[in-house]
Formats: sequence, structure tokens, C-alpha cells
Amino acid sequence: MTAVMMAVMVVLAGQGGAVAEPRPTVAQAKARLAKLEDQADQMVERYNTAAEKYKASKKKYDQLNGQLTSELTKVAELRESLVATAVGTYQSGDTLLWPGFVNQQDPAVMLSGLAAGNQIAAGRDRVLRAFDSANRGLRDRRTKAKAAFDEAGDVLDEVREERKKVEKLVGEQERLLRRLNRFNPGNPNSPGVKYTGPASGNARVALQFAFAQIGKPYRWGATGPGSYDCSGFTQASWAKAGVSLPRTTYTQWSWGASRRVPLDALQPGDLLFSKGLGHMGMYVGGGKMIHAPRTGDVVKVVALDDYWRGRLLGAVRP
Repeated sequence: MTAVMMAVMVVLAGQGGAVAEPRPTVAQAKARLAKLEDQADQMVERYNTAAEKYKASKKKYDQLNGQLTSELTKVAELRESLVATAVGTYQSGDTLLWPGFVNQQDPAVMLSGLAAGNQIAAGRDRVLRAFDSANRGLRDRRTKAKAAFDEAGDVLDEVREERKKVEKLVGEQERLLRRLNRFNPGNPNSPGVKYTGPASGNARVALQFAFAQIGKPYRWGATGPGSYDCSGFTQASWAKAGVSLPRTTYTQWSWGASRRVPLDALQPGDLLFSKGLGHMGMYVGGGKMIHAPRTGDVVKVVALDDYWRGRLLGAVRP
């Protein structure tokens, strides 16, 4: 063994064998990318679900907080009324009390005083009851608002955790796509394509909008107008036709429970869902669908068989 070879071996041994691992082959990179795509589909929809939960919790808190502010104003006003009533009673002295009335020499004055006393007592009683009721309502509002605030905070933590997971996974996706020269940044201002298919009514309006988005990039968590994820794309498309879809693949599938259609009876505009509900698109006819595919790709029309190959779960007609 030459001295040079021995020196190299000594250096390698000193590094603890820390030799850079060989880069994956193209085949390995493609296999890894396919796995990441499946994981990303599920993870992005979990993120969307958590984000929607946070929005709902935050909205609930804002509503309760608004009611709490209104209740605080009401209690403050009643407190002022109560103080004014108490001061008035104190300043009126004994003449408004029973002994003062019965000691009046003039019966007419006594009866008039009793009537006034009863009215004042009834008014004071109403203010007291209203103040007590408002205070109980205030405590109830505070408790509910606090619970809603805590709920929103917990969900926000969940959203942040899901975001971290998605960002890490998407980062790896992008690196692999760029290495394979398959990363398409898209064009947020893409003019799209004119729809000339056979759809009519609301479905035609939805598809016209969908085709006008062709070429815009996929972006997880996005709902337009410059980028979309799969469920954000279908939601925005059908919103143009006046149909309000929920935000995620899971909720859109559930929303369509009574609107399911057989896969052999598809019509343009129908929503298509993958098994596992990680992905979805819109049927355009001729065995094709339009969708926002995945990171590093753009809104486009694809053949169903080429894209899903038996992984199609079902369809919903909005």
C-alpha cells in the first residue's frame, strides 16, 4: 500500500466515515416525489381543516366579545340609573316611607303619597331586577367569550403546527422537482383558456371560470386569485356560479352526501374526489378533469385515467 493511499485512509478514518451520501438516482427521486405528493395531499387538507376551525372559533369569539361589550354598556347604564334612584330615595326622606304616609293628617295627601311611594318602589324594583339580570348575563357572556378565546388559541396552535409540517414537506418536494427539471412556477396572471365545452347553466359558469385559471400556480392553502390548492380551486370556481362550497375536500365531500352521482354518469362540472380525500378536481367531459394538482405545477386539464388510475373515490354534483 502506497503512502498516499494510507494517508487517504487515515483522513477518512479521522472523519469517522463522514463521506457525503450519494445523490439519489432519478428513479429514486421520482419514487420519493410520488410518496411526498400523496403525503402533501393529506397534510394540506389537514392544514386547511385546522385553518377553517380557527376561523370559525375566531368568528365565534368576536361575536361573543361584541355581545360582551354591549352588555357592559347596558350594565353601566343600569348602574347609573340605580345610583340615581338610590340618591332620589335618600333625598326624599321619610315622607316616602310608610310611617311618613300614615302620619299625614290629610287623607288625600296620605293616599297620594302612598301611590307615589308604590310607583317609586316598583320603579326601583324594576331597575334592581334589570341590573341583577344584566350582571348575570354579563358573567355568562364573559365565560363564553373566554371559552371561545381559549378554543381559538388552541386551534391556532394546531394551525401553526400543521403549517410547519406542510412547509417542511413542500420544501423537499420543490428540491426534488427542481432536480428533475419538473418545477413549473406558473403565472399568477395567466389569462387561462376559453371554455368551449358542452356544459350549461351553473356548471358552464363554473367551468368558464375554471378554464380562465389554467396556467396559474398551485399553492397550498391558497384560494385565488393568483394561485390555488385543489379544494380552494373548486370552491372559487363554483362560487362564480353562485354555489357556496365548504373549504376543504373533506367538507365538500360531506356537503355533497345527498348529491353523489355514479362515476358512469358524470357530467361537466361534477366534483371528483380521490380515495382518502386528499385531492379533488372538476370533471370537464371526455374522461378529463381540470384541477390544481400539486406543488410545482399549475391549474390544468388532465385525463382521469392518467392521473388517478383507479384511485377515484366518487363524484358530487353541486
